[in-house]
Amino acid sequence: MVLYIIGLGLGNEKDITVKGKELIEKSDVVYLETYTSILFVSKDVLEETYKKSIEEVDRDFAEENCDKILDKAKNKKVSFLVVGDPLCATTHHDIILRAKKKNIDVQIIHNTSIISAIGECGMQLYNFGQIVSIPYFEDNYKPTSYYDKIYINLKNNFHTLCLLDIKVKERTIENIMRNKKIYEPPRFMTINDSIEQLLYCEHIHKKNIITKNTLGIAVIQIGTDNQQIISGDLLTLKDISYNKPLHSLIICAPTLHDIEKEYFDLYHYDNMKK
Repeated sequence: MVLYIIGLGLGNEKDITVKGKELIEKSDVVYLETYTSILFVSKDVLEETYKKSIEEVDRDFAEENCDKILDKAKNKKVSFLVVGDPLCATTHHDIILRAKKKNIDVQIIHNTSIISAIGECGMQLYNFGQIVSIPYFEDNYKPTSYYDKIYINLKNNFHTLCLLDIKVKERTIENIMRNKKIYEPPRFMTINDSIEQLLYCEHIHKKNIITKNTLGIAVIQIGTDNQQIISGDLLTLKDISYNKPLHSLIICAPTLHDIEKEYFDLYHYDNMKK
């Protein structure tokens, strides 16, 4: 039949498009993907709004039972709900390819994502370079490859959008090796965490890109009633107390456009004190 992959937007149950809501109401089965991002309302609220029973899909389910979802879509209308826009996570591209290989019709219903919403901070979207993800450091694993990408962006006078790690229903390596379904508590990286890790990268690679003069913008819960946009130098942003995650960090290009400068000043942390 058909697989609808529907973006929910960034805020709450009201951010869905009219088309997306109509397709959910027509669906026989509805899944909610919960491992690449989080929505700021509960599944119960979504069910009440969309008048449908919704099954949550975590990473294990998606990886181990994806074919079960697709098998249902062969003869039913199946909705797969995604926070933000459906195609901002590579995981969802994989589901689409699998569906098409099974000759299942796929319809994508787009919505707002962090990649478009950051325009609200005033940095012009065509002045962004490669997006980077900053993963949590582990005891024996401290990846720093994103540092080099930030370095290249800065050398080209590009901004960098840093997507910060979230860990929902994750297992330790030990529990994975022992095949134990024991999950760690959810963790959501903060602006403070990310800048601490960037300072570690600077200490290791010493390319002089994360300094007291490096400018950044903290983007907190963008698209919600609790959003914050706060600009300043990275060392100051590291010590500010923010609203709860989800957090994203923009590392600004060395030279800002005149309009970008106005926005940067508008959101400057000094204005928080007024």
